[in-house]
Amino acid sequence: MVWTRLKARRYFCRYDGMNGHPLFTREVPMIRRPTLSLHAFSMLALLLLAAIGLVAPRDAEAQEDNAAWAALASGGHVALMRHALAPGTGDPAGFALDDCATQRNLSAEGRAQARAIGERFRERGIAVTEVRASRWCRCLDTAELLGLGEVIPTPALDSFFRDRGAAERQTRELGELIDAWNGEGALVLVTHQVNITALTGVYPRSGEILVLAPEGGALELVGRLKN
Repeated sequence: MVWTRLKARRYFCRYDGMNGHPLFTREVPMIRRPTLSLHAFSMLALLLLAAIGLVAPRDAEAQEDNAAWAALASGGHVALMRHALAPGTGDPAGFALDDCATQRNLSAEGRAQARAIGERFRERGIAVTEVRASRWCRCLDTAELLGLGEVIPTPALDSFFRDRGAAERQTRELGELIDAWNGEGALVLVTHQVNITALTGVYPRSGEILVLAPEGGALELVGRLKN
């Protein structure tokens, strides 16, 4: 049996491989992807030029960094961050949310990385209005080490690596959280790779920040800070 994509990109129909008759359909919710701003298109062009040697790669990355930081400094933007370096994948057997000793945690390098990222926020004069994090210890620790304000544990940011059945609901809740942001400063959200990829299609490295602009139900990807 196979799944075949139907019109509108929302429905899949399952067919019997023996006679080709449709058995049933199921709806698959659309997962929003950030739109690219004019700036993001410009940065993409710079990176392409860098790839063919017409622009120095470091110059292109520096321009993207500067534009992303400028957007955060202007207020009203969201810094969607993957937690800092924590060697391994997922969590060990026996994982318990309320016991950091059972989880995959930040390494010494990861803790230093989180502190350095927080220092970059301060050096750039970024006004942070709110900081939220997944309840996993590596995310809470990252957010605390940033030193940007009180950290609010937020279930919508929790990892669904071991519970893919929660992916749709949590991705929707995360999108709604970002859409609702209208603070004067920046909103910092510390979460996991799977959450960020489900929402944006981007596979971030540890400590990477996606700068997003809520745009009335859509997400504009302003830039990526690859710390």
